[in-house]
Amino acid sequence: MSGQNKFTKQQLSWAFYDWANSAFATTVMAGLFPIFFKLYWASDFTGTESTAILGTANSIAALFIMFTAPLLGAYADLGNNQKKFLGFFAILGILSTSCLFLLPEKHWFLAASFFILGSIGFYGGNIFYDSLILSVSSAKERNRVSALGYSLGYLGGGLLFFLNVLMYLNPSSFGFSSNIEAVSWSFLSVAIWWGLFSLPIAISIKVDVKNKVENKKTSTLIFNSFKNIATTLRKIKEYKRVAIFLAAYWLYIDGVYTIIKMATAYGSDIGLDTSSMITALLLTQFIGFPSTIIFGYYADRIGFKRILTLGIILYILVCFYSAYMTTAKEFYLLAGTIGLVQGGIQAISRSFFSNLIPENKATEFFGFYNLVGRSAAVLGPSLVAWVALIFGNPRFGILSLLLLFIPGLILLWLVPQED
Repeated sequence: MSGQNKFTKQQLSWAFYDWANSAFATTVMAGLFPIFFKLYWASDFTGTESTAILGTANSIAALFIMFTAPLLGAYADLGNNQKKFLGFFAILGILSTSCLFLLPEKHWFLAASFFILGSIGFYGGNIFYDSLILSVSSAKERNRVSALGYSLGYLGGGLLFFLNVLMYLNPSSFGFSSNIEAVSWSFLSVAIWWGLFSLPIAISIKVDVKNKVENKKTSTLIFNSFKNIATTLRKIKEYKRVAIFLAAYWLYIDGVYTIIKMATAYGSDIGLDTSSMITALLLTQFIGFPSTIIFGYYADRIGFKRILTLGIILYILVCFYSAYMTTAKEFYLLAGTIGLVQGGIQAISRSFFSNLIPENKATEFFGFYNLVGRSAAVLGPSLVAWVALIFGNPRFGILSLLLLFIPGLILLWLVPQED
């Protein structure tokens, strides 16, 4: 770095991938897809039924990543193919999102399928994107660089989401005949945005080669990948801090991801109007941009546990508040509170983990990190959706997330200071 508070070209190029793919997280995952799916593609179903389908689709994508992440990570580490795998998953996500633009009404199964594929592209790419942080930053820089990525993600995703919201609320101003056409074009804009802003990481990043292999035949790499997975599983037991932190992370990040994915579906089920929910999500994005940077700043000063504890406690309060929420004004307050901590929890968790693991196994360990995050995301959406369906009340579904946040907070404080 040329200065303590400056970022290198590689660090900025790395962080801009968060700017690129966060458009999928905001416009598709959290924003327009859940609403559009319920009103357009799955309009023949009741509210709780379509929410159950959405929760199941999210869980299927998470299951795929859960089972493949360690193998992909180990394979990429051996062949030094992090950028190639990142490119493959990014293209999968971009093409799948583009297909949503073409789908007609009532085709709920195809819509859910393309959403699953797009989510796999998003999650799968993040395995390799996360691991590349070790190639662009030192251990001392990692909190700031990780926070930069998430903050740019909030800003970039928020800017495109803002445009998509304007398209949805005022379709005629953009030359669209209806809200439906505006939403369809919004999905296409996400694909274009994702592809365009992925170019910096593709062009500028040079992978810091930690492992060199004599034989790069595919069959040999796959065989050695399985061997390394078994070795890593055994070694995780030796890294007590890693093991306990991953258990805590598995619980609390599930609650975070579930709220991101299911917020608009929940709001729709309790009777909030679409425009209010979309505007509230936009508020989350723009509050999240500066808040994530502030989280990274204070993590270096007060420690990982304290800053993560603050975030988790706020999420626990969010669960209670959501269960009694009835008005759009309350949804705005909720969205603002989430914006304060959502990106910070994600960024600090990633940088904390990167400082616990051996650098020569970075992608492999991040494969397990993403396995934990994605396997957690299998439980949360389904838990909320099916508890709400069984009890016939979506408020019970949101309260069920306390089963994730409270034990996660307890385990976080059991992480020892040193191995």
